[in-house]
Amino acid sequence: MSETVAIRILSPREATLQLGALSDVLIDCVEGGASVSFMLPMTRDKAGAFWGRVVEGVAAGERILLVAEDGADIVGTVQVILDQPENQPHRADIAKMLVRRRARKRGVGAALMRAAEDAARMAGKSVLVLDTVTGSDGERLYTRLGWQRVGVIPNYALWPQGGLCDTTYFHKQIAPARP
Repeated sequence: MSETVAIRILSPREATLQLGALSDVLIDCVEGGASVSFMLPMTRDKAGAFWGRVVEGVAAGERILLVAEDGADIVGTVQVILDQPENQPHRADIAKMLVRRRARKRGVGAALMRAAEDAARMAGKSVLVLDTVTGSDGERLYTRLGWQRVGVIPNYALWPQGGLCDTTYFHKQIAPARP
């Protein structure tokens, strides 16, 4: 990274205080064309409602919310979803790995992913799963970080402006932290 970016886990209180900054990241990514579950126009209300649900999950212990900060600004975020079915207590999903356009190509995504893997490890997880747009920068990043490609689902989702895109699923086996 060309400048210092700090990665940290947000508490529910901190996440609530950062709803505006988190919304800014999501809006920037969707307006930049990222297929991350939202369609254009991407409104502040839509983003705020999403992050409000995330904060509820953090407060309930169902997810971990990490952010990347360069100075005073949040430039990226990722979530580790801990809440899984009863027969999958060892698994977590990695979701909504978002990096603002102005902070891309500086190692922010890789730093967020390494921190997410560490957080999952500390939570006792050993199998991680994620999905991303096929052919995206995210797909290249995950491959570079040692994630294993499972397969592609054609026409899985829509781009924010419309039109179908394929999705690639990945998994990674990690050693959980020892108590």
